[in-house]
Amino acid sequence: MIQSLTEFVTFDEFIDWYPEHSEHRYELHNGEIVEMPKATGPHSRVAGFTSGRLFLEIERLQLPYFIPKECVIKPNREESGYEPDTIVLKEQTIGNEPRWQKSSIITMGASVALIVEVTSTNWGDDYALKLEAYEAMGIQEYWIVDYLGLGGRRFIGNPKRPTFSVYQLIDGEYQVKQFRGDEPIESPTFPELNLTAQQVFVKGN
Repeated sequence: MIQSLTEFVTFDEFIDWYPEHSEHRYELHNGEIVEMPKATGPHSRVAGFTSGRLFLEIERLQLPYFIPKECVIKPNREESGYEPDTIVLKEQTIGNEPRWQKSSIITMGASVALIVEVTSTNWGDDYALKLEAYEAMGIQEYWIVDYLGLGGRRFIGNPKRPTFSVYQLIDGEYQVKQFRGDEPIESPTFPELNLTAQQVFVKGN
């Protein structure tokens, strides 16, 4: 379960508070410090596989992106901070980030090529809270990898089944395409990506 740890805090208070070398991960949700669920082995494998395939695509095509080991996303006008499972950042614009050099903090959607979240028991955060925040920041592409089919029926349909959702920002709003089984994933950021939904989902079995 997600556990709230403190009363209202600001983003800067959260960053100052964040314990070094902690075995737990934390996020700030509208002023509340939240201890995130410990990732299961399958969750970690799905996240690592997805990140690895993106890294290989960046290297293969010599794309102007990189994947940091860790970073915190600070949404616009919110006392929130999120740590995505994977984030792809733009080499050409990262120098404009005022807090990147010292703190690995991203504050501008223009710095981000793609964010990936792998769903777990707190799937509502991925489909609602974070989706809304990333859309407001102007992040061009957002993947939700729901390898267990945990999301609500209004997000992944009925009956619920494993679903790979690709959200693309069009005219300031996210439009979604969803992929299942052997359907090849279509990515605006990585148009030559050779990957199916099932190749990702099987890593969680």
